[in-house]
Amino acid sequence: MFNPMSRLSPLFVLFIITLFSCVHEAPNNLDYELSKVIGDKSHYILPSSTEYDKIPQSPVNPLTKEKIALGNLLFFEPAFANEAKYTAGLGTYTCSTCHVVESGFRPGRMQGIADGANGYGEIGERRHMSSLYQAHEVDAQGARPLAVLNVAFVENTMWNGSFGHTGANANTKEVWGVSDAFTKLNELELGALEGQNIAGLEVHRMMYNKETITKNKYKNLFDEAFPDMSEEERYSRKAASFAISAYLRSLLTDQTPFQDWLKGNHNSMSDQEKRGAILFFGKVGCASCHNGPNLGSMQFAAVGVDDLFEHGGIKTNINDARNLGRGGFTLKPEDLYKFRVPQLYNLGDSGPYFHGGSKNTLEDVVRYFNNGIAENKRVPESQLSPFFRPLNMNEQEIKDLTVFLEKSLRDPNLQRYKPTSIVSGLCFPNNDLESQIDLDCR
Repeated sequence: MFNPMSRLSPLFVLFIITLFSCVHEAPNNLDYELSKVIGDKSHYILPSSTEYDKIPQSPVNPLTKEKIALGNLLFFEPAFANEAKYTAGLGTYTCSTCHVVESGFRPGRMQGIADGANGYGEIGERRHMSSLYQAHEVDAQGARPLAVLNVAFVENTMWNGSFGHTGANANTKEVWGVSDAFTKLNELELGALEGQNIAGLEVHRMMYNKETITKNKYKNLFDEAFPDMSEEERYSRKAASFAISAYLRSLLTDQTPFQDWLKGNHNSMSDQEKRGAILFFGKVGCASCHNGPNLGSMQFAAVGVDDLFEHGGIKTNINDARNLGRGGFTLKPEDLYKFRVPQLYNLGDSGPYFHGGSKNTLEDVVRYFNNGIAENKRVPESQLSPFFRPLNMNEQEIKDLTVFLEKSLRDPNLQRYKPTSIVSGLCFPNNDLESQIDLDCR
């Protein structure tokens, strides 16, 4: 019997097979629409943690693998928790106590507590104040800690942008050291992260000097990371801050579905995720504020959310200067209640959200913005961002945008930034007895 297929060229058959095997990878209408509303895709593509030349960094603290490796260890090392309020707190907490990997490098609970707390749970959610401490004695801050992911793209750190001598702070010298004595560090022109972390190591009760560094067997690592520093600076909080800051700059969420899509993999996101992304960059206008490579920005905006003291925060109250946002730093009335626009990657790993932890889920956040009604009556309407208004999304659009935020922006492999062991051999991220039990590392 005549077989028409026998007349076909082998090359043509190969072409047909190849064509149909690749159909699922071809862009669809949603891809074209998303490309249109995004514009320059390259602006949003994040570098990998080893592409040092593409990562923003301080000129006085250039990235090296030795600094990053040391910073990685120090971030998780309880041995330097050596200035705890009480003996019971010594060697029990780390930077990662409040920036938990499994929680997207944020606390696994509403408020971060370092010295003066016990417990861990699975993602830091069981951390609670120690019965040995009173509320005013614990190391807890009056705003929910920001994630440190993609912080390399943040020119002025903290919710109020108070650290860093460039960017938004270029013309703020007159207030450096006024409302927060530590912001006088901006005068050293070290970089926002470097200055903030020098302050942070003191605030969080960690001492670094030649004695503690040698005792904890880190001296050789400091020598390798900072061979050109004077001995006085090399064995100090400054060098420790430089190492930790280098490590933090390497924390990049370049393995998300959205990042894959930006690089050409049209199958990395579902149609629902793409619809959500189109809303984000298009109709809803989230990118009016969240427009940096990390989907944050150096804008400061008031959206009228509650403060932390209203949602169970300890060591904070209605008079906490952190409630004032940018205005608490600049001392300008027009900056009151305005907070830095945060990055959005891996937010789905752990709530709650906003500086006051007032929303428990990302869908709650989306609905809050959709309603466009301020919940904090202390924030004057005149201070609210012009972008904070009813968005008129329907239920399906709310779901689509939420899925984009939860799934498309989630890097599932943050464990690559966590060491398998630390020099001291202690439990981490916490080393109190209750955490040891939770972590099964006794």
